[in-house]
Amino acid sequence: MFPMVGRTAGPGQRPAVGIAPTGGTVAAVSAPQGIDAAKVTAWFEANVDGVTPPLSFELIAGGRSNLTFRVTDDAGRQWALRRPPLSSVLASAHDVGREHKIISALAPTDVPVAPTPGMCTDEDVTGAPFYVMEFVDGLVVRDDDAARADLDEAGRRRAAENMVDVLATIHAQDPDAIGLGDLGKREGYIERQLRRWKGQWEQSKMRELPALDEAHERLAASVPEQGPAALVHGDYRLDNMIISPQGDVNAVLDWELCTLGDPLADVGLLSVYWDRPYGGSPGRVPGFPTIEELNARYAERSGRSLENLDFYVAFGSWKLAAIIEGVYARYKAGAYGDSDPEIENLPSAAEQLAESALQKTR
Repeated sequence: MFPMVGRTAGPGQRPAVGIAPTGGTVAAVSAPQGIDAAKVTAWFEANVDGVTPPLSFELIAGGRSNLTFRVTDDAGRQWALRRPPLSSVLASAHDVGREHKIISALAPTDVPVAPTPGMCTDEDVTGAPFYVMEFVDGLVVRDDDAARADLDEAGRRRAAENMVDVLATIHAQDPDAIGLGDLGKREGYIERQLRRWKGQWEQSKMRELPALDEAHERLAASVPEQGPAALVHGDYRLDNMIISPQGDVNAVLDWELCTLGDPLADVGLLSVYWDRPYGGSPGRVPGFPTIEELNARYAERSGRSLENLDFYVAFGSWKLAAIIEGVYARYKAGAYGDSDPEIENLPSAAEQLAESALQKTR
């Protein structure tokens, strides 16, 4: 759920992740774990127009669930390849075919998504299904430092406001009209989510976390009545999109948790990310609006009441804590390859989020 698919750098900006080579030949390199270079290259030649082998492959830093690789051909053209983790007991959370279906369905709408040249379901190619996206020019603002370096204060405000406007646009889509009416059950979204993430956390549990259990009980006992079902992104936040240096949203990323359900769950989770109790927090960077401003903008754009927002913020904190616990368990099981010092901070983050969820339900 935490990929960095691509970002380019303009004059005076920091070196970019996802920037295409400016010329010359891309040397053939050993492919990272999860990629069979020869077979994937053959698939590209058969399915992607204009590809110029040889291809080089690089695991993009930041992947914590489905893995994202940058693929570069001999002409400097680039794509992002998405596949499940190297090992996972939670296969339902990593259905790249479903993710590809969602992005393809949204492509003709006014929701900005990356073009998808193809999907491979043959696991003999590289050990798992995968799909390929075109790289989209722009920035992925992953932390406070990136926000300060890549955007001026006016750009930060515009990026945040556009982020909210796009969320309202996602929630305004008619699932039946765009071919996603069968994406999931429409009613009882929060109840299903509470069961799903509690069950998946228990499957991968490495320790007891009493605050997470107690928050779950309180949330399950106080679910608000759900309004009409909408398309729910499931992990909507600033660093799950590519934005222009001026603050326009060029593409929304990471649709693997998308389903039908209660759109206010997206608003609650976005609130958690905006003022989260750990790591970077956009709400504290000058130029970005407060979460109160953003929520008011969403209410205006969507026409939805936010009177029960505290519940959805608590649910977002609880859900994120459960996901983080699962991510850390998969990391310890070797699903993400080499060690990563950053990921060692996840247990503490989960504890803080669980406590935050507990406080919000009191």
